[in-house]
Amino acid sequence: MSYKIKELYYTLQGEGAHTGRPAVFCRFTGCNLWTGREEDRHKAICQFCDTDFWGMDGVNGGQYTAEALVEKAISLWGDTSQGRPYVVCTGGEPLLQLDEILIEAFHRAGFEVGVETNGTQAAPAGLDWICVSPKAGAPLVLTKGDELKLVFPQPAAMPALFEEMDFANFYIQPMDGPAVQENTRAAIDFCLKNPKWRLSIQTHKLLNIP
Repeated sequence: MSYKIKELYYTLQGEGAHTGRPAVFCRFTGCNLWTGREEDRHKAICQFCDTDFWGMDGVNGGQYTAEALVEKAISLWGDTSQGRPYVVCTGGEPLLQLDEILIEAFHRAGFEVGVETNGTQAAPAGLDWICVSPKAGAPLVLTKGDELKLVFPQPAAMPALFEEMDFANFYIQPMDGPAVQENTRAAIDFCLKNPKWRLSIQTHKLLNIP
């Protein structure tokens, strides 16, 4: 079994409950809601995606076996005695590729394994942290986990549709783009009126880090 990786790098988690936590980000290629090509964006299910996940030409991108991928992640983390190493499997849609074999390989190396997913695929066993970011127009299969992070606003995916689901943490994240200031203000106002939800902002963009 091999895995197609867009990029693999060490940085700080910029969003959600683990904001500020050092992590190796493992970005898988491919998504079931958009091809990743700009010429196809207008017909994508998710048209606001701000991530380049097409191809394998990013930093440390390529096709890896589980063992090789874990070895590369260890080399990026460095001294594993300094806190438990953490890997975030993201995309694209990581659950199109991530499986129990790779999760177990990360665990054997001492990694805690998190995933950031659109929730349209079932999750393999063994994940330590599941963050679901629902997208309007996409069927939600994964309805429980550690964190639900909703890009806001999505008129066909408003918070009320998700707040009774079995997640430990609920986050509202302003949609980036030309209206980001307006969306941020709306997200703040929503969280103040609905304190079950917390605000998540993309701090990595503010800090200009990956």
